[in-house]
Amino acid sequence: MAKLKIGVVGCGIMGVRHLAVAAASPLAEAFAVADTLPDRARAAAEKYGAKRVFSDGRELIADPDVQAVVFSTPTGRRDELVIAALERGKHVLAEKPIAMNAETVRRMIRARGDRVAACCSSRFHAFESARVAARFVSTGALGDIRVVHCRVHDPAGPPPKSPPPTWRLSRRENGGGILVNWGCYDLDYLLGVCNWSLRPRTVFAQTWQVPPRLRANVAPDSDAETHVAALILCDGGAVISYERGEYMPAHGQQAWQVIGTHGSLNLNMLYQEGKVMTHDEVTAEAGLVTREIWRGTETWEQMQDYVLTDFIQAVVEGRPPHTTLEKALVLQQITDAVYASAATGMAVPIP
Repeated sequence: MAKLKIGVVGCGIMGVRHLAVAAASPLAEAFAVADTLPDRARAAAEKYGAKRVFSDGRELIADPDVQAVVFSTPTGRRDELVIAALERGKHVLAEKPIAMNAETVRRMIRARGDRVAACCSSRFHAFESARVAARFVSTGALGDIRVVHCRVHDPAGPPPKSPPPTWRLSRRENGGGILVNWGCYDLDYLLGVCNWSLRPRTVFAQTWQVPPRLRANVAPDSDAETHVAALILCDGGAVISYERGEYMPAHGQQAWQVIGTHGSLNLNMLYQEGKVMTHDEVTAEAGLVTREIWRGTETWEQMQDYVLTDFIQAVVEGRPPHTTLEKALVLQQITDAVYASAATGMAVPIP
């Protein structure tokens, strides 16, 4: 069987990682690259054996021999290119967040047809622990889900020695800050662990930019949030309690948790050596009883390689990828509602 010919738009850190995975795949090849920096594009093509080099993503999309396109550019620079690639009959994998807003995701869905289209927000489902957690929740051992919880604080450090990328905290280029950079990972992970059984309906949220004393830690023109807190009410009364912050004036914290009427599941989304997952079960006789249900080591390489490997297999096998556009739309609707609530001070419904 002929290998799937993959083109990568954007040869930065994530673009070259995708090229490495494609080059090593028995089912695909790194066929084409595009980057606005010609030297970077040529270097990536030479290293991973890509046959065609372009200076514009539109040129790569127009190549009839390219069958699938991976987009690794900031969100604001790729929305229309993703839609154009789908309209030209290409399979598409887009870096996270999927788009600048939910209406753009709906346009992607309309343009998709029978092609495979996926989002990289599914990275942390690469881990065995995530699959174990989803299977455990599906047994009903937690009872009725009441609260799905995420609280992550990355404490402030000294100013960086080299300037941070300007797009990372740019509303115009990236659609937002910490919420779009990490929130789609957290929400994809937690909704997936709950087997996408939760239906978000109303959001009340607040966002904050970097504290004034820490302005030197971010690019000068940064205008997006570094701290977000949200309460997301779902059908049936379940709640997603979400908080994430970077450059925080607080000690580091990392907690992901699913709490039900019968007990709770304590999770760690990230890769770690000696990672542990525990189940707290409440009993009428003894109260709370804790037991370990999984222990293992998971790696950065597993996480980074997963999304393109899953995408390639989905195309070859004719099945949906892990995070479809429909799932990505749910994540984007939550994101849009968080920003709208933060801007208005009001609770915002999700369609």
